[in-house]
Amino acid sequence: MSSHYHAVVWIDHREARIFHFNITEVDRAVLHPHDPIRHIHHKANTIGSGHAPEDHEFFERVAKAVGDAGAILVTGPAGAKTELVKYIGKHDPGVRAKIVGVETLDHPTDGELVNHARKYFAADHQAPPRAR
Repeated sequence: MSSHYHAVVWIDHREARIFHFNITEVDRAVLHPHDPIRHIHHKANTIGSGHAPEDHEFFERVAKAVGDAGAILVTGPAGAKTELVKYIGKHDPGVRAKIVGVETLDHPTDGELVNHARKYFAADHQAPPRAR
């Protein structure tokens, strides 16, 4: 997607917002599942948990979108972020090794998300390797 070292993903079951960035530039992509799941509620006396099933095709596209980053922060409001990390760990351990953090963030604006990620990486000193 980009030549930027850092990436942040905000994901829920309806979309994934992906940003590759450096100190001054940002590249943005938004991915949607082919069959977005709207509000799923558990009903009394029914079989099943009422949770949205994992969308492996959606997770695969998100993993490919961040695969070229050197350091990745995964965020989101609920379980989709941990399901994504679990999927990546099982299907692409190389990308999983680049995930340096998983955080709960409700629904930030794009600017708030990128600012949060910049601060996160600055605090953790996740800078790209210097050219020699």
